[in-house]
Amino acid sequence: MAHPQALASAPDWAAFATACGACTRCGLSTARQQVVISRGHHQARLMLIGEAPGATEDAMGEPFVGRSGQVLDQLLAEAGLDRSRDVYLGNVVKCRPPDNRKPRAAELAACRPWLDQQIAWVDPPLIGLLGATALAGVMGVKSGLTQLRGQWLAGEGPVLGGRLLIPLFHPSYLLRNPSLAEGKPKWLTREDLRGAAARLRQLPASL
Repeated sequence: MAHPQALASAPDWAAFATACGACTRCGLSTARQQVVISRGHHQARLMLIGEAPGATEDAMGEPFVGRSGQVLDQLLAEAGLDRSRDVYLGNVVKCRPPDNRKPRAAELAACRPWLDQQIAWVDPPLIGLLGATALAGVMGVKSGLTQLRGQWLAGEGPVLGGRLLIPLFHPSYLLRNPSLAEGKPKWLTREDLRGAAARLRQLPASL
């Protein structure tokens, strides 16, 4: 089975997709319909990372195409972000966990090299972490999403160093909290995305 370290240093997304499709690093590979890799622009300056594919994503092979993805697309548009140009979407694990349970620690660890390769190749200056599982899986922070939501955090290490990361509510949580009243989770997420859009406009064109 191919491993990200065996891939070329220059982005080769076709080879990446083939290698991901052959991955059996954890038990999630036994029940998946498809490996769900990404959606969006490979050179986007904002990367959004969620938890795991759901049933619709597993069937279609793209992240955030179900009901929660529709909520996210709406909020991105309201924030002035072009989903096809400004954003690259992925998850901390690429195969659907049974019954949509949370990914286990071993599954997160098994899939992390693939995510690291995506981050390195897309090279986004800004990363949004959608939900507590993404926050824990990417930054190792296992609690405090509500307290950290909307705050820009400095990335550390060879993959995250030099990037800014912002914890956000997961769109599936917003489905259960649909109010757009000021101060509610959906309103806060829209404001957070507007803040991300403003930061993108302030970045030098070379980033």
